[in-house]
Amino acid sequence: MATYFIGDVQGCYDEFLLLLKKIKFDHRRDTLYLAGDMIGRGPKSLEMLSYLVQYQDSIKTVLGNHDLHFLAICSGIKQAKESDLFTALLASSDLPIFIDYLRKQPLLISLSQHNIVLSHAGISPQWTLGVAAKMANDVSNILTSSDYVQLLTQMYDNECSNFLTASTPIHRAIFAINALTRMRYCYHDGSLNFTQNCAPELSNDSSLRPWFDMVLSCNQPTTYVFGHWASLMGETHRKNFIALDTGCLWGNHLTAWCAEYNQYFVQKRL
Repeated sequence: MATYFIGDVQGCYDEFLLLLKKIKFDHRRDTLYLAGDMIGRGPKSLEMLSYLVQYQDSIKTVLGNHDLHFLAICSGIKQAKESDLFTALLASSDLPIFIDYLRKQPLLISLSQHNIVLSHAGISPQWTLGVAAKMANDVSNILTSSDYVQLLTQMYDNECSNFLTASTPIHRAIFAINALTRMRYCYHDGSLNFTQNCAPELSNDSSLRPWFDMVLSCNQPTTYVFGHWASLMGETHRKNFIALDTGCLWGNHLTAWCAEYNQYFVQKRL
């Protein structure tokens, strides 16, 4: 039995299958966790989502910003762009199944047996792990309720960048979405920046720090697994922060990490 994590697939389904073959993944005994953004901009989002629905007993995932964006498109809130490559997904007779599946996926998974926390973008420096879990659960409760479209309508809000000034439940929920699915850099007070996405060594803005350099509970024996930040190419320079988005969509590679052996596997973009 082994526990694997894979970063942003984004519809790179062929590379995903090759990586599963490379790690000898066995659906009967192994468990795979995905760091979100399973779909969007890649060539085979339909095949990817179909596979996840079929194997959801052995493959678990958190939601990423592209997954939430797809739900917004399905709800008529946003129009799909040509670059999203969602045409086949939206035309599928299984679309209601895909929508139901995505709405039920969490924004955060905690694996207490491994002291691992998984989210798409990270954990806000303004939170403890307990607050992060509560806020992720609050969002999940809305996504699985009849009011979920209202949240999707309001989630495109860059003003919800500071948890300490989020005064209403909906603003706190939007901040949670922003932190868990969009965050890269934070200002020194822990509020979110939504524009900078380069690797830290290329940033010349002294007002910003990578979120993983600021996490309040980083001294605890917790391993944080995340995706979303392709320009990191897996480098955080901190052993308990595992960055798994290595830009397969952009011509680089897809990365898997085995928790039991701290071992990495990669599959180059075809």
